Amino acid sequence: MRAVGVIEYGGPEALEVVELPTPEAGPGQVRVRVRATAVSPTDTHVRAGTRAEQQAKTGPPPYVPGMDVAGVLDQVGEGADTDLEVGDHVMAMVVPMGSHGAYSEYVVLSAESVARMPAGSSFAEASTLPMNGLTARLSLDQLKLQPGQTLAVTGAAGCYGGYMVELAKADGLRVIADSLEADEELVASFGADVIVRRGDDVADRIREHAPDGVDGLADGSVQMEPLVAAVRDGGGFASVRGWPGNGERGIQFHITWVFEYAKEHARLDRLRQQAEDGQVSLRVAGTVPMENASEAHARLEAGGTRGRWVIEF
Repeated sequence: MRAVGVIEYGGPEALEVVELPTPEAGPGQVRVRVRATAVSPTDTHVRAGTRAEQQAKTGPPPYVPGMDVAGVLDQVGEGADTDLEVGDHVMAMVVPMGSHGAYSEYVVLSAESVARMPAGSSFAEASTLPMNGLTARLSLDQLKLQPGQTLAVTGAAGCYGGYMVELAKADGLRVIADSLEADEELVASFGADVIVRRGDDVADRIREHAPDGVDGLADGSVQMEPLVAAVRDGGGFASVRGWPGNGERGIQFHITWVFEYAKEHARLDRLRQQAEDGQVSLRVAGTVPMENASEAHARLEAGGTRGRWVIEF
């Protein structure tokens, strides 16, 4: 099979089409003929060598990035616990390791990692949901807020931030979200109750609408410590970049590692249903063929992307 990987680390141009053995589904596994994979910031770290030490432990290159796939189920392994059948249109989150990544024509996964695509969605649209949707779901589950409580979301125009707003509203929460002026209409469309201007002083702006502090905060802008001031004593703070927090004022700091939800079929299928019900948005910034994967990385790293660039196979 063909895949897009990196043999020598570098910029977007380091990505190249490589040949790899076609994997076979083993016991408890399924194989997906990939039709689309979303490009996320974590993929650029694989390509650039930020995680070179970890990757070296998995074996020699090529290293294949990618955490999201949508495609056609084409093989079911013995004993796989699934009601999916060959030919079904599916989506999944991939935990990339070595040459096993989503930028591949075929990918083998645990049956628990795969769910049907939202009805009516394209492969490109469906590929934008699994990883970011599950990341947002995990942050909300960690914060354990109750209906009527207030959540602040920074980086609300991004994929994680957008899903945080939409899923929080579906959970019955009041949401204060930040936004650049140019993104206010977009963030409002996600259902945010209050929108504040993005910036270094966003914690003060959030406090203007929650004087005692918010019950929870999702740090999509990765500002970390400066945002703690927006959270009430004993509230919650979710970090997607591994920040352990500063232990301030009894706040509970949560590190959101989406790998914890890699085999959460029920949660992924719930996201599928919420997409069908219009509670979450599927946003595609643009698509490129696999031969032009470097273009998608370059567009992402240039900044300002709303939605996900998608590589099509």
